[in-house]
Amino acid sequence: MTRVRFVSADGRSAREVEAPPGARLLDIAQADGQPLEGTCEGQMACSTCHVIVDAADFAKLPPATEMEEDMLDLAAGATRTSRLACQIHLDAGLADLTVRIPAESRNMQGR
Repeated sequence: MTRVRFVSADGRSAREVEAPPGARLLDIAQADGQPLEGTCEGQMACSTCHVIVDAADFAKLPPATEMEEDMLDLAAGATRTSRLACQIHLDAGLADLTVRIPAESRNMQGR
């Protein structure tokens, strides 16, 4: 199991959940009630599941594809350690992962 820590956009609160190997971060986040829209349902056609990976954890993940990098160019408030949650699959070797919910987002559903 991987321990995933979600830090709120303002940094004042955090929630931890356990996730099984192979789970997709977007699914884990949405099941936990995190404010990640995922409009395209993980098809990498939007950037509404943008998260900011903790700098210490960023190198633990496989690098983003060129297509993911292109979608991150559209993400509000993207940083050097930004990733799309739909593209992060938790592998068995990943003991923990901390991500922050961005302060800005582009809501594609108009809510």
